[in-house]
Amino acid sequence: MGLSLGRSHPLVLLAEWYEKLFGRLSDHNLCVTDAMRKDLWVNFKIKAVTLYDKPASYFKETPLDLQHNLFMKLAKDYEPFKPRAASGSADRSAFTERDGTSGNVLKARARPALLISSTSWTEDEDFSVLLRALEDYERFIKEGAKLPALVCVITGKGPLKDYYNGLIQKLDFQHIQICTPWLEAEDYPLLLGSADLGVCLHKSSSGLDLPMKVVDMFGCCLPVCAIHFECLHELVKHNENGLIFRDSQELAKQLKMLFLDFPTLEGKLQSFRENLRASRQLRWDQSWDQTVLPLLGNKQ
Repeated sequence: MGLSLGRSHPLVLLAEWYEKLFGRLSDHNLCVTDAMRKDLWVNFKIKAVTLYDKPASYFKETPLDLQHNLFMKLAKDYEPFKPRAASGSADRSAFTERDGTSGNVLKARARPALLISSTSWTEDEDFSVLLRALEDYERFIKEGAKLPALVCVITGKGPLKDYYNGLIQKLDFQHIQICTPWLEAEDYPLLLGSADLGVCLHKSSSGLDLPMKVVDMFGCCLPVCAIHFECLHELVKHNENGLIFRDSQELAKQLKMLFLDFPTLEGKLQSFRENLRASRQLRWDQSWDQTVLPLLGNKQ
């Protein structure tokens, strides 16, 4: 509200007074980061318990046969999901193919890497950072780096989508395809669970909350490159479950490092995924039961 109306607007001042007063009177308060918990105490003398956002149970790795079904569905409308070269098999996407004899789904040979980001296409996220990084990635390939072609999928709707689509159309890529679909609700977690790497350009306006899109990506065991802001380290552990960057050049270097010799099951990209699998992170209902229910029980 403060961003849209201004910090001195009467409604903003009323909301601040209201929250400060009743936050002190409540029996329990919840917040979504330790940074917010500390801020509430320092500035308002409000005690709170941190309840981190957690992914819903349907955010998980997508089995290969479901990946194939999704890619074949998207290939009907979006060129980057279609196979790169002519094939005798009609049951093939850019990433997967079904064996005509056994019926098993296999990863396509020489497949591109699948990079995904999601956005509401507002000024909060500067997607020119990603576009400049992709320009550097294209240059790395032309200079001889052993890197895969990329399919970059950016999902979502919002006021700046047409503006960024205009920028995308002006890019002259030979090894990168960019797609900006609007996905059906059930397809979004499936696509996250099928991707090779996530990118997050969200910057918290307060510096006190965390991007839900990264929470969902981690639920799918999808490593993430995320742009830096103050409390991001509470979610993204640099060099453990992903990487943190500050500008397009740093992101480009991270993409190069992560995709060298793709798709071998070695290197940092696979290591990050294994770390996410091993973390066995809580889901939303489990987190609520573990953190909130004891508070309610104590009150009773």
